Order: sequence, then C-alpha cells, then structure tokens
Amino acid sequence: MKNGMAECAVCHSKLVSPTVKTISRAYDRHRSKISSKQRALNVLLVVGDCMLVGLQPVLVFMSKVDGKFKFSPVSVNFLTEATKVVFAIIMLLIQARHQKVGEKPLLSISTFVQAARNNVLLAVPALLYAINNYLKFIMQLYFNPATVKMLSNLKVLVIAVLLKFIMKRRFSVIQWEALALLLIGISINQLRSLPEDTTSLALPVTTIAYIYTLIFVTVPSMASVFNEYALKSQYDTSIYLQNLFLYGYGAIFNFLAILGIAVFKGPGSLDIFQGHSKATMLLIVNNAAQGILSSFFFKYADTILKKYSSTVATIFTGIASALLFGHTLTVNFLLGISVVFISMHQFFSPLSKVKDDQQNGTAELIDVRENHSPKDSSFVNMAAGANEEASHRVGPDERLPLLPR
Repeated sequence: MKNGMAECAVCHSKLVSPTVKTISRAYDRHRSKISSKQRALNVLLVVGDCMLVGLQPVLVFMSKVDGKFKFSPVSVNFLTEATKVVFAIIMLLIQARHQKVGEKPLLSISTFVQAARNNVLLAVPALLYAINNYLKFIMQLYFNPATVKMLSNLKVLVIAVLLKFIMKRRFSVIQWEALALLLIGISINQLRSLPEDTTSLALPVTTIAYIYTLIFVTVPSMASVFNEYALKSQYDTSIYLQNLFLYGYGAIFNFLAILGIAVFKGPGSLDIFQGHSKATMLLIVNNAAQGILSSFFFKYADTILKKYSSTVATIFTGIASALLFGHTLTVNFLLGISVVFISMHQFFSPLSKVKDDQQNGTAELIDVRENHSPKDSSFVNMAAGANEEASHRVGPDERLPLLPR
C-alpha cells in the first residue's frame, strides 16, 4: 500500500486504504454472502462457545474450597495463556507445512518481525483480558455462577456503543430496541440476587459488587472491540500468528503480576501450581479453548455475535449450577432468560438489518490514471477489497467463506 491507495487483487480497482468504518461495512456485506455450509459451521461455533462459556463459572465455583480459592487466580490465567501459546505454535507449524509454493514462509524471521510490528495493537486487548480474567474470580465471591453469566450479558450493550463510536458500526432502531430488551431481561433476573445483610471489608456487599460489576463489564468490552479491530485490520496475517502475539502478550502481563505478588507475599507465591486441583486444571483447559474460539469469532465474525452466543450459555450455567450445587432457578431467572432470547431473535432478524447507503461508496473509488501511477499498488485484503463497493464488481472467487475451511 502506497500513498494511501490499495489495489484489489481480483478486479484491480484502485481504492482508498480502508478506514475503521469501511472495514465494518465490508464485513456486513461479506457476512450476507456466506453459504449454507458456512452458516452450519457458524452454528457449531456458537454451540461450542455456549458450552465453554457456560461451563466456566461452574468450574470456577468447583475450584473454591470453603468459599475461597486455595490457589492464585493469576497463576490460572498465566497457565491458560501459556497453553494457548503452545496451541498457536503447534497450529503455525502445521499451517507452515501445508503452505503452497510461492507463498511467503510463515516461519521466517522477516515474516515474524513484520507481523509483530503490524500487530502490536494486540498488546492492548491482552492487558485488558489479563485484568478481566482476574475479575472473573472476584465476581464468583459475590454472585452465584448463573448470576455472573447473566451480568456478563451487560457487555453486549457496552460493546454496541463502543462499536458505534470506535468502529463506526451501524445499528438499526430495532437492534437498539433489542439491546434495551436485553437489559430488561438482565434486570428481571437481578431482582433480589444478593443477600441483604452480608458484608465484606466493612462495606456492604452490594456496593463492592456494583463496583466490580462496572469494571467487569467495561474492561472486557473494550478488550473485545480492540481485539476485533486489531485482528481485522491485519486480515492477511495468519490468525495463529496473531494469536501467538496476543497470547504471548497475555502471558507476559500475567507473569509480571505473579512477580508483583511475590514481592509482597514472598518467594513462595512463585509456585504457580500451588493449591491447584483437577477442577482448576479443567478450568485452565476450558479457558484456553474459549480464548482460541473467541479469536475466530473476532476475526471472521464479530463481537456482537460472540457476546450474544454467550448469553445462550446462561441456560446451561443455570441448569448446571442447579443440578450440581442446588442453586434455585427462580421465576425471575426464567423470565429474564425468556426476554433475553426475544432480544436475540429481534437483533438478528432480517427485518432489523441496516440498509446500505448506495451513495457512500462512490466517493472512495478513485480514478488511478488521474492521481496515481500503476506502480502504486499492493495486495488488498478482504476488508479493503470490499471497501464501499460502489462500482467495484465482486466476482465468484471473491466471495470467500466466513471462516477458513
């Protein structure tokens, strides 16, 4: 890419380099063209995400002994990131072995260094995720698993607002109403969710819980939006290479946290396996699988779909916590879940979709012969290639599947 111009690899149209807004709209058009086979794969991804996300609070609850954690939550986060780093390396090696002749080698030093520079923004969501992963354990001290899962649904509204202002994502009135319904469903479930007379640290539990809830909702929402933008903005980079950077940053941040704890509590806290059990090992595997699956959502789908799929996990979490721990499924919980599903159906209904503005793309397609010479060209990825496609013709080869086959 030179002088802010990019050339489509299919039709050789000269386009202005993609902005946050055009990347967002390119995905919207790309998503509408996926095949039925790909939609079935998306359903499988959502089902897998629901199972992993729904199981996480249950495993965290099982990891507590007498209502407390015998291990350091930071050590679980570090081991989770280390597991994901190993997975990314293994997948990179497999992908490198199946590269076609003429493709740029994935394992070369130059490719790695260039990709590291282009994907340095991944350090931001990695830091936010490190903070959020610690908060997940703290939230379990104040809420039961089903309530934690329902509270996390608040992230959908925060994410929608961030996507609106940061990535210029467009939502229809019906979709905003669907998000309002989501908040109503959450509020119904939250009625009388906390014991009134319980206190901790000399402060009412409700006050501390609200503070943690605010952070618990805001931090991961920002992480998700930054993660989606970072992954999509470097679309031609291997997702496993991007994951290696993301998880590597996360492992570094969590390791620094372990060192900081050791300074205050002594060298004994450096034993990252202290207090772990079979439940915590399952938790680490679950968290790693959940993080890996999330990266595919952020790069090939979007954050809203990822978070809405997590709301379905509330049913799984509620039923599992009722069967395993004797938690009661109240009428408020059942009504709240019903409203959440109505919201989900309304948000993704074809009637709620935003219509493309047919005139927005005409200003961004520039005549090459007037402004640029033929040498000012480079490969344009899917997002840039769909950049406000006004007179840009889309051929059959360009209609790539939503996820890699």
